[in-house]
Amino acid sequence: MNRIDHHARPLVLDAAQVRHYLPQLPLAETLRALYLSLARQRAVQPPQSLTLFPDGGGDFITYQGVLADAAVFGAKLSPYIVTGGKPVITAWTSLLSMQTGQPLLFCDAGLLTVARTAATTALAVDQLARPDSRHLALIGCGALGQAHLQQVLPLRDWDRVTVYAPTLAGDSALQQQLRAIDARIRIANDSDDCCDGADVIMLCTSSAGPVLDVTRLSRPALITSISTNAPLAHEVAPASLAQMDVYCDDKHSTPDSAGEMVLAERGQHWQRSHIVGDLADLLDQRCARPDYRRPVFFRSIGMGLQDVAIATALLACAQQAGA
Repeated sequence: MNRIDHHARPLVLDAAQVRHYLPQLPLAETLRALYLSLARQRAVQPPQSLTLFPDGGGDFITYQGVLADAAVFGAKLSPYIVTGGKPVITAWTSLLSMQTGQPLLFCDAGLLTVARTAATTALAVDQLARPDSRHLALIGCGALGQAHLQQVLPLRDWDRVTVYAPTLAGDSALQQQLRAIDARIRIANDSDDCCDGADVIMLCTSSAGPVLDVTRLSRPALITSISTNAPLAHEVAPASLAQMDVYCDDKHSTPDSAGEMVLAERGQHWQRSHIVGDLADLLDQRCARPDYRRPVFFRSIGMGLQDVAIATALLACAQQAGA
Protein backbone atom coordinates (compact mmCIF):
# COMPACT_ATOMS: atom_id res chain seq x y z
CA MET A 1 0.00 0.00 0.00
CA ASN A 2 1.06 3.62 -0.50
CA ARG A 3 3.00 5.25 2.33
CA ILE A 4 1.30 8.28 3.81
CA ASP A 5 2.05 10.74 6.62
CA HIS A 6 -0.52 10.10 9.35
CA HIS A 7 0.40 13.32 11.19
CA ALA A 8 0.09 15.71 8.24
CA ARG A 9 -2.58 18.37 8.08
CA PRO A 10 -5.84 17.03 6.56
CA LEU A 11 -6.33 17.74 2.87
CA VAL A 12 -9.50 18.78 1.07
CA LEU A 13 -9.30 18.16 -2.69
CA ASP A 14 -11.96 19.25 -5.16
CA ALA A 15 -12.61 17.74 -8.58
CA ALA A 16 -10.04 19.92 -10.36
CA GLN A 17 -7.31 18.94 -7.90
CA VAL A 18 -8.23 15.26 -8.16
CA ARG A 19 -8.08 15.50 -11.97
CA HIS A 20 -4.53 16.84 -11.66
CA TYR A 21 -3.33 13.82 -9.67
CA LEU A 22 -5.40 11.15 -11.44
CA PRO A 23 -2.85 10.24 -14.18
CA GLN A 24 -0.27 9.56 -11.45
CA LEU A 25 -2.37 7.00 -9.56
CA PRO A 26 -1.24 3.36 -9.86
CA LEU A 27 -4.77 2.02 -10.30
CA ALA A 28 -4.06 -1.58 -11.27
CA GLU A 29 -1.34 -2.00 -8.64
CA THR A 30 -3.54 -0.43 -5.94
CA LEU A 31 -6.49 -2.73 -6.67
CA ARG A 32 -4.38 -5.87 -6.85
CA ALA A 33 -2.86 -5.04 -3.46
CA LEU A 34 -6.34 -4.33 -2.08
CA TYR A 35 -7.77 -7.71 -3.09
CA LEU A 36 -4.73 -9.60 -1.86
CA SER A 37 -5.13 -7.78 1.48
CA LEU A 38 -8.76 -8.84 1.53
CA ALA A 39 -7.82 -12.45 0.76
CA ARG A 40 -5.32 -12.41 3.64
CA GLN A 41 -7.78 -10.81 6.09
CA ARG A 42 -5.83 -7.55 6.25
CA ALA A 43 -8.86 -5.56 5.08
CA VAL A 44 -12.50 -5.27 6.09
CA GLN A 45 -15.39 -4.70 3.68
CA PRO A 46 -18.70 -3.96 5.46
CA PRO A 47 -21.94 -4.17 3.48
CA GLN A 48 -23.08 -1.08 1.61
CA SER A 49 -25.69 0.98 3.38
CA LEU A 50 -28.58 2.45 1.36
CA THR A 51 -30.48 5.33 2.96
CA LEU A 52 -33.64 6.62 1.29
CA PHE A 53 -34.57 10.29 1.22
CA PRO A 54 -38.12 11.22 2.28
CA ASP A 55 -40.91 11.67 -0.28
CA GLY A 56 -39.13 9.73 -3.04
CA GLY A 57 -36.39 12.34 -3.24
CA GLY A 58 -33.65 9.81 -3.92
CA ASP A 59 -31.13 8.05 -1.73
CA PHE A 60 -27.50 7.86 -0.76
CA ILE A 61 -25.19 4.88 -0.54
CA THR A 62 -22.45 4.65 2.07
CA TYR A 63 -19.38 2.67 0.97
CA GLN A 64 -17.06 1.81 3.87
CA GLY A 65 -13.72 0.05 4.20
CA VAL A 66 -10.70 -0.60 6.42
CA LEU A 67 -7.14 -1.22 5.17
CA ALA A 68 -4.92 -2.46 7.98
CA ASP A 69 -1.64 -2.39 6.03
CA ALA A 70 -2.11 1.30 5.24
CA ALA A 71 -3.63 1.92 8.70
CA VAL A 72 -6.58 3.83 7.25
CA PHE A 73 -10.35 3.60 7.26
CA GLY A 74 -13.00 5.63 5.56
CA ALA A 75 -16.25 5.93 3.68
CA LYS A 76 -17.63 7.35 0.47
CA LEU A 77 -21.08 8.94 0.41
CA SER A 78 -22.80 8.86 -2.97
CA PRO A 79 -26.23 10.49 -3.30
CA TYR A 80 -28.77 9.88 -6.06
CA ILE A 81 -30.92 13.03 -5.97
CA VAL A 82 -34.21 13.02 -7.87
CA THR A 83 -34.92 16.20 -9.82
CA GLY A 84 -37.41 17.24 -12.48
CA GLY A 85 -34.93 16.01 -15.09
CA LYS A 86 -31.63 14.20 -14.94
CA PRO A 87 -30.85 12.97 -11.41
CA VAL A 88 -27.93 14.52 -9.52
CA ILE A 89 -25.25 11.98 -8.62
CA THR A 90 -22.18 13.07 -6.65
CA ALA A 91 -19.67 11.36 -4.36
CA TRP A 92 -17.24 12.41 -1.64
CA THR A 93 -14.74 10.22 0.20
CA SER A 94 -13.43 10.73 3.72
CA LEU A 95 -10.22 9.02 4.87
CA LEU A 96 -9.09 8.73 8.50
CA SER A 97 -6.03 7.35 10.27
CA MET A 98 -6.08 4.15 12.33
CA GLN A 99 -3.00 5.48 14.13
CA THR A 100 -4.28 8.87 15.27
CA GLY A 101 -8.05 8.71 14.66
CA GLN A 102 -7.75 12.04 12.85
CA PRO A 103 -9.00 12.90 9.36
CA LEU A 104 -6.46 12.67 6.56
CA LEU A 105 -8.44 13.49 3.41
CA PHE A 106 -11.83 14.67 2.19
CA CYS A 107 -12.06 14.59 -1.58
CA ASP A 108 -14.48 14.78 -4.47
CA ALA A 109 -14.81 11.15 -5.53
CA GLY A 110 -16.55 11.57 -8.88
CA LEU A 111 -13.47 11.04 -11.05
CA LEU A 112 -12.04 8.50 -8.61
CA THR A 113 -15.25 6.47 -8.79
CA VAL A 114 -15.06 6.36 -12.58
CA ALA A 115 -11.39 5.37 -12.45
CA ARG A 116 -11.73 2.66 -9.80
CA THR A 117 -14.88 1.23 -11.42
CA ALA A 118 -13.14 0.87 -14.77
CA ALA A 119 -9.96 -0.45 -13.14
CA THR A 120 -11.98 -3.10 -11.27
CA THR A 121 -13.58 -4.27 -14.51
CA ALA A 122 -10.15 -4.30 -16.15
CA LEU A 123 -8.81 -6.47 -13.33
CA ALA A 124 -11.74 -8.87 -13.83
CA VAL A 125 -11.21 -8.97 -17.60
CA ASP A 126 -7.51 -9.67 -17.10
CA GLN A 127 -8.34 -12.54 -14.75
CA LEU A 128 -11.37 -14.02 -16.50
CA ALA A 129 -11.28 -13.35 -20.25
CA ARG A 130 -9.92 -15.96 -22.62
CA PRO A 131 -6.21 -15.31 -23.27
CA ASP A 132 -6.92 -15.33 -27.02
CA SER A 133 -9.87 -12.89 -26.82
CA ARG A 134 -10.10 -10.77 -29.96
CA HIS A 135 -13.51 -9.06 -29.98
CA LEU A 136 -14.33 -6.45 -27.32
CA ALA A 137 -17.87 -5.04 -27.16
CA LEU A 138 -19.14 -2.09 -25.12
CA ILE A 139 -22.75 -1.08 -24.46
CA GLY A 140 -22.93 2.43 -23.01
CA CYS A 141 -20.31 4.99 -23.95
CA GLY A 142 -20.47 7.81 -21.41
CA ALA A 143 -17.57 8.68 -19.11
CA LEU A 144 -17.66 5.24 -17.48
CA GLY A 145 -17.78 3.41 -20.79
CA GLN A 146 -14.87 5.41 -22.18
CA ALA A 147 -12.84 4.80 -19.02
CA HIS A 148 -13.54 1.07 -19.40
CA LEU A 149 -12.22 1.14 -22.96
CA GLN A 150 -9.05 2.95 -21.93
CA GLN A 151 -8.32 0.46 -19.16
CA VAL A 152 -9.29 -2.75 -20.98
CA LEU A 153 -7.88 -2.11 -24.47
CA PRO A 154 -4.25 -2.85 -23.41
CA LEU A 155 -5.18 -6.22 -21.86
CA ARG A 156 -5.64 -8.34 -24.99
CA ASP A 157 -4.73 -8.22 -28.66
CA TRP A 158 -8.15 -7.06 -29.84
CA ASP A 159 -8.83 -6.99 -33.57
CA ARG A 160 -12.49 -5.90 -33.23
CA VAL A 161 -13.86 -3.24 -30.88
CA THR A 162 -17.59 -2.52 -31.23
CA VAL A 163 -19.58 0.08 -29.32
CA TYR A 164 -23.31 0.72 -29.02
CA ALA A 165 -25.56 3.20 -27.25
CA PRO A 166 -29.12 4.15 -28.25
CA THR A 167 -28.24 7.76 -29.13
CA LEU A 168 -24.74 7.17 -30.46
CA ALA A 169 -25.67 6.92 -34.16
CA GLY A 170 -26.85 10.54 -34.19
CA ASP A 171 -24.01 11.95 -32.08
CA SER A 172 -21.05 12.63 -34.38
CA ALA A 173 -19.08 14.42 -31.66
CA LEU A 174 -19.26 11.40 -29.37
CA GLN A 175 -18.33 9.10 -32.24
CA GLN A 176 -15.22 11.21 -32.83
CA GLN A 177 -14.43 11.10 -29.14
CA LEU A 178 -14.61 7.32 -29.14
CA ARG A 179 -12.47 6.90 -32.24
CA ALA A 180 -9.87 9.18 -30.67
CA ILE A 181 -9.53 6.54 -27.94
CA ASP A 182 -8.82 3.81 -30.50
CA ALA A 183 -9.01 3.76 -34.28
CA ARG A 184 -10.33 0.17 -34.26
CA ILE A 185 -13.64 1.23 -32.71
CA ARG A 186 -16.70 0.54 -34.87
CA ILE A 187 -20.13 1.98 -34.09
CA ALA A 188 -22.67 -0.86 -34.02
CA ASN A 189 -26.23 -0.61 -35.34
CA ASP A 190 -27.82 -2.18 -32.25
CA SER A 191 -26.91 -4.28 -29.22
CA ASP A 192 -27.14 -7.57 -31.16
CA ASP A 193 -24.79 -6.24 -33.82
CA CYS A 194 -22.44 -4.94 -31.13
CA CYS A 195 -22.22 -8.26 -29.26
CA ASP A 196 -22.27 -10.71 -32.17
CA GLY A 197 -19.26 -12.98 -31.76
CA ALA A 198 -17.81 -10.93 -28.90
CA ASP A 199 -15.38 -12.47 -26.41
CA VAL A 200 -15.90 -9.73 -23.81
CA ILE A 201 -19.02 -7.59 -23.43
CA MET A 202 -18.85 -4.63 -21.06
CA LEU A 203 -22.16 -3.17 -19.86
CA CYS A 204 -21.65 0.44 -18.75
CA THR A 205 -25.12 1.96 -18.75
CA SER A 206 -27.30 3.95 -16.38
CA SER A 207 -30.27 1.70 -17.13
CA ALA A 208 -32.32 0.35 -14.24
CA GLY A 209 -33.37 -2.70 -16.33
CA PRO A 210 -31.80 -5.28 -18.67
CA VAL A 211 -29.88 -4.05 -21.71
CA LEU A 212 -28.57 -7.45 -22.87
CA ASP A 213 -30.44 -10.70 -23.55
CA VAL A 214 -27.96 -13.44 -22.68
CA THR A 215 -29.97 -16.03 -24.63
CA ARG A 216 -29.29 -14.15 -27.88
CA LEU A 217 -25.49 -14.42 -27.68
CA SER A 218 -23.92 -16.28 -30.59
CA ARG A 219 -21.18 -17.73 -28.34
CA PRO A 220 -20.31 -17.79 -24.63
CA ALA A 221 -18.70 -14.52 -23.63
CA LEU A 222 -17.47 -12.73 -20.53
CA ILE A 223 -20.11 -10.15 -19.58
CA THR A 224 -19.15 -7.43 -17.11
CA SER A 225 -21.76 -5.24 -15.44
CA ILE A 226 -21.56 -2.19 -13.19
CA SER A 227 -25.16 -0.94 -13.38
CA THR A 228 -26.20 2.25 -11.56
CA ASN A 229 -27.26 3.10 -8.01
CA ALA A 230 -30.99 3.28 -8.75
CA PRO A 231 -32.83 0.82 -6.46
CA LEU A 232 -32.42 -2.80 -7.68
CA ALA A 233 -30.86 -1.67 -10.95
CA HIS A 234 -29.61 -4.47 -13.19
CA GLU A 235 -28.30 -4.81 -16.74
CA VAL A 236 -29.13 -8.50 -17.29
CA ALA A 237 -32.32 -10.38 -16.43
CA PRO A 238 -32.22 -11.92 -12.93
CA ALA A 239 -33.27 -15.33 -14.28
CA SER A 240 -30.25 -15.37 -16.62
CA LEU A 241 -27.83 -15.80 -13.70
CA ALA A 242 -28.71 -19.50 -13.60
CA GLN A 243 -27.42 -19.80 -17.17
CA MET A 244 -23.99 -18.33 -16.43
CA ASP A 245 -20.85 -18.84 -14.35
CA VAL A 246 -21.06 -15.90 -11.93
CA TYR A 247 -18.17 -13.96 -10.40
CA CYS A 248 -18.18 -10.62 -8.58
CA ASP A 249 -15.99 -8.05 -6.87
CA ASP A 250 -16.86 -9.24 -3.34
CA LYS A 251 -18.93 -12.38 -2.74
CA HIS A 252 -19.83 -11.31 0.82
CA SER A 253 -21.36 -7.91 -0.04
CA THR A 254 -22.24 -7.88 -3.75
CA PRO A 255 -25.28 -10.25 -3.53
CA ASP A 256 -26.94 -7.91 -1.01
CA SER A 257 -26.79 -4.92 -3.37
CA ALA A 258 -26.63 -6.08 -7.00
CA GLY A 259 -30.19 -5.77 -8.31
CA GLU A 260 -30.20 -8.90 -10.48
CA MET A 261 -28.79 -11.00 -7.62
CA VAL A 262 -31.32 -9.73 -5.10
CA LEU A 263 -34.20 -10.32 -7.54
CA ALA A 264 -32.89 -13.73 -8.64
CA GLU A 265 -32.78 -14.93 -5.04
CA ARG A 266 -36.25 -13.56 -4.34
CA GLY A 267 -37.63 -15.35 -7.38
CA GLN A 268 -35.72 -18.52 -6.51
CA HIS A 269 -33.96 -18.46 -9.90
CA TRP A 270 -30.47 -18.57 -8.38
CA GLN A 271 -28.59 -18.56 -5.06
CA ARG A 272 -25.54 -16.61 -3.93
CA SER A 273 -23.83 -19.90 -3.06
CA HIS A 274 -23.52 -20.42 -6.84
CA ILE A 275 -20.99 -17.56 -7.12
CA VAL A 276 -17.81 -19.23 -8.38
CA GLY A 277 -15.50 -16.65 -6.82
CA ASP A 278 -14.65 -12.99 -6.37
CA LEU A 279 -11.55 -10.92 -7.13
CA ALA A 280 -9.85 -11.90 -3.86
CA ASP A 281 -10.39 -15.57 -4.72
CA LEU A 282 -9.10 -15.09 -8.26
CA LEU A 283 -5.94 -13.22 -7.25
CA ASP A 284 -5.22 -15.65 -4.42
CA GLN A 285 -5.93 -18.60 -6.76
CA ARG A 286 -8.71 -19.96 -4.55
CA CYS A 287 -11.37 -20.52 -7.24
CA ALA A 288 -11.70 -22.03 -10.69
CA ARG A 289 -11.31 -20.01 -13.87
CA PRO A 290 -14.18 -20.28 -16.37
CA ASP A 291 -14.10 -22.95 -19.06
CA TYR A 292 -16.54 -21.03 -21.31
CA ARG A 293 -18.96 -23.87 -21.80
CA ARG A 294 -21.52 -21.17 -21.02
CA PRO A 295 -21.45 -17.37 -20.59
CA VAL A 296 -19.48 -15.85 -17.72
CA PHE A 297 -20.86 -12.94 -15.69
CA PHE A 298 -18.80 -10.56 -13.57
CA ARG A 299 -20.74 -8.12 -11.40
CA SER A 300 -19.18 -5.11 -9.74
CA ILE A 301 -21.18 -2.98 -7.34
CA GLY A 302 -18.38 -0.69 -6.22
CA MET A 303 -16.78 -1.34 -2.86
CA GLY A 304 -15.85 0.94 -0.02
CA LEU A 305 -12.45 -0.72 0.05
CA GLN A 306 -11.87 0.38 -3.54
CA ASP A 307 -12.72 3.95 -2.58
CA VAL A 308 -10.50 3.85 0.51
CA ALA A 309 -7.60 2.31 -1.42
CA ILE A 310 -7.81 4.80 -4.30
CA ALA A 311 -8.18 7.71 -1.84
CA THR A 312 -5.05 6.46 -0.03
CA ALA A 313 -3.14 6.42 -3.32
CA LEU A 314 -4.41 9.94 -4.04
CA LEU A 315 -3.35 11.14 -0.58
CA ALA A 316 0.14 9.69 -1.06
CA CYS A 317 0.50 11.48 -4.41
CA ALA A 318 -0.74 14.77 -2.98
CA GLN A 319 1.52 14.56 0.09
CA GLN A 320 4.54 13.74 -2.05
CA ALA A 321 3.76 16.76 -4.21
CA GLY A 322 3.61 18.95 -1.10
CA ALA A 323 -0.08 19.75 -1.42
